[in-house]
Amino acid sequence: RAASAAPALPRGTPSVWGAGGPARTDCAGLRLRAWSAAGIQPDRTTRQQVTDGSGSSLTRVEPGDLILIPGSDGSLAAPGHVGMYLGGGLVVHAPHTGDVVRVVTLSSYTAGGVSAVRHIG
Repeated sequence: RAASAAPALPRGTPSVWGAGGPARTDCAGLRLRAWSAAGIQPDRTTRQQVTDGSGSSLTRVEPGDLILIPGSDGSLAAPGHVGMYLGGGLVVHAPHTGDVVRVVTLSSYTAGGVSAVRHIG
């Protein structure tokens, strides 16, 4: 998969709503940077990324897939947060302004429900 060959993801980078990196990023900007490095242009916002690629599921999730969840400002029907599956049960995401880009377990990331899983590329 192309995204797994992308440059190292910026763990510890400040998470700032609306930022697209490289010094600061939000959740959708993080995904945009990773996939752009692989030559694929997903949409910029979480609400747009919910329709990028093709639908998948947690049982078929692959490295590089987008996992959309309600987050603090969304719902299951209209997700407000996106992370990217890294493989090995791990997800990278930019949680919220004031936090940093981090890698968490898939189970902790999806504890509040999953709005969509999108396979890119």
